[in-house]
Amino acid sequence: MTSRLPWRPLSLLLLALLLGACAHAPRNPLAQWVPSPNHNPRQPVLIVLHHTEQASVQQSLHTLRTRNSGGQVSAHYLVGKDGALYQLVADSERAWHAGAGRWGTIGDVNSASIGIELDNNGDEPFAPEQIATLLRLLEDLCTRLRIPRSQVIGHADLAPARKVDPSRFFPWQQLAAAGFGLWPDPADGPAPAGFDPWLGLQALGYPMADRGTAARAFHRHFRGRDDLGEQLDAEDARILRSLLRQR
Repeated sequence: MTSRLPWRPLSLLLLALLLGACAHAPRNPLAQWVPSPNHNPRQPVLIVLHHTEQASVQQSLHTLRTRNSGGQVSAHYLVGKDGALYQLVADSERAWHAGAGRWGTIGDVNSASIGIELDNNGDEPFAPEQIATLLRLLEDLCTRLRIPRSQVIGHADLAPARKVDPSRFFPWQQLAAAGFGLWPDPADGPAPAGFDPWLGLQALGYPMADRGTAARAFHRHFRGRDDLGEQLDAEDARILRSLLRQR
């Protein structure tokens, strides 16, 4: 009996590891487990950028990890003004960052996207160190997860009636120059006669339940302005045609 005692701790350790593995295995105890190799993790196809609209990165880390007055929210990543990068939710999991909204045919945006929060109060430019980290992160995510590089949008783009982030200060043109998101080609001329900018806006992906707020979100993203109202003009038509030619 005494010769077997030294093995007992090892046996208990192996048993604990096995039990721990079973506890995390996604298996229904009501069914017989007959595993198939024909599967893969849920695949994000979109990256959504936000600004935190809070006073500090520490405040945002607290908000994204607790229950707050507006309910529980989270994001996959948070980028500080100094360029520090924090991950809060695994890429394979569904973070709660987008809320109600849609982009193109995507209705449940949280299930199809990676959410990135940027430490910014919404009324200030974004720090160069912050954008440099964001570009590195976008390169990693698009390469590793095979997310199309054109599929980088703002929170306001998918929920224009509710959100304005990231603000008019966000450098979308800089991102596009690095290969992420879309930006109109300045060499593209006016849209041809008969081009419908509202249909173009819808084809780009904007939800059209409230056309006016969709136009405002478009102006904020592609013209960097909040004062252009809720109509689309000839310059908007030119930009939309240029963007759609890149899709």
